Amino acid sequence: MTETTDAIVIGAGVIGLAVARELATHGRQVIVIERNAGIGQETSSRNSEVIHAGIYYSRNSLKARLCVAGKERLYAYCREKDIPHERCGKVIVAVGEAQVSALEALRERARDNGVGDLEWLDAAALQAREPAVCGAAGLWSPSSGIIDSHAFMLALQGDLDRHGGAVALVSEVREGRVEGDRIRLSVASGGGAGSGGGSKRSADSGGGTGTGSGTAASSSTAASSGTGKGTGKGDSGPGESNAGREGSGPASTGGDDGSGAGVSEIEARTVINAAGLDASRVARAFAAGDSAAGSAIASGNIGGASADSEHAAIPETRFAKGSYFLYDGPSPFNHLVYPLPVDGGLGIHATHDLAGSLRFGPDVEWIDTVAYEVDGSRAAKFAHSIATWWPDLDPARLNPGYAGVRPKLVAAGEPPGDFLIMGPAESGHGQLVHLLGFESPGLTASLALAKEVQNRLG
Repeated sequence: MTETTDAIVIGAGVIGLAVARELATHGRQVIVIERNAGIGQETSSRNSEVIHAGIYYSRNSLKARLCVAGKERLYAYCREKDIPHERCGKVIVAVGEAQVSALEALRERARDNGVGDLEWLDAAALQAREPAVCGAAGLWSPSSGIIDSHAFMLALQGDLDRHGGAVALVSEVREGRVEGDRIRLSVASGGGAGSGGGSKRSADSGGGTGTGSGTAASSSTAASSGTGKGTGKGDSGPGESNAGREGSGPASTGGDDGSGAGVSEIEARTVINAAGLDASRVARAFAAGDSAAGSAIASGNIGGASADSEHAAIPETRFAKGSYFLYDGPSPFNHLVYPLPVDGGLGIHATHDLAGSLRFGPDVEWIDTVAYEVDGSRAAKFAHSIATWWPDLDPARLNPGYAGVRPKLVAAGEPPGDFLIMGPAESGHGQLVHLLGFESPGLTASLALAKEVQNRLG
């Protein structure tokens, strides 16, 4: 028996939940399929929890446009839902005179993106705003802030629930097929559902191995949700859910793929691939069930199209691991403090959580498989970087915290990439959308992205 629904979102991170909420508030019947035992257990919870202003991104890029629009939507949503957040502002530091021109270029880029509230700080003004920080100049961004990311995701899920939507946990998409105006998914639920996918998860992946429980039910709209709050210590991210409430997902057909997981069939008119680290694999899975699409799989084309079709090729998702170190001591900073961007990231910066605890990160480590352990020996690199703008740092107080992995569409040494929305025009189906490369500032951009997806679907 094949279950049917109106819309399916693959992935219950912040992007998937925001899109699902948006569709549900427009009257769509929505099911979110999530392979882990709780919502937001990967990129969405293993980050700095920063609300970005829109400073860094190329003019007219999706990152720039959606970040600037999403920032204001996010602050408004936080006020409406009473989500813990703080509009604390941030300082970007030019360590020496050699970096001042790069800081000036960053200010111009921000202006191009519509960020008009930045304030230039000379050395004296920088010292006055952040007495512990040393630098030749700085940029003050008053609209930057921090947020409780898990509280945000729970609010999104709550809105989804109130509009009749559902989250099915411990359920992993194994295959997708376009059949006329419908899209059919094969979903493995329970057992080893969360341990599959295109990436090998490490043993300490903070719940990402999908060992939690889920039950099959005849109703595809019954909800499962993640609950709980991570501590921000050890191998858990700052807002990570580590427990799943027993619930229901798509009805099992009783099949078995050899992993102990029941295999279900579910059909929908609309499918949104928001699988984050696995988004490229999921996109390619839409060709896996079509015997005529072998060449399409090899070439990275989607929708069961042949390799010589006009369908766009699916880019590879690359993994940039970022480790964080916690600081055992009071924070000397009044705001968030960032150096200038580096290859692959925004530099090892100082942020605090809503309790005021200080942490540093992330760095950039390009990896082939997803793993979340923090190598304590990286503390020396952290200390060297931080001391260039905070000379009073005590390296002995740096302790391994947590790590996250960012899905990137560029390789090491390449210019920064953009988000990629492969909408109906690119997917070859009027209601199939793939969301690729949604790293930072994905959290900030999430509500604006959700509106973008809704608009593209019509």
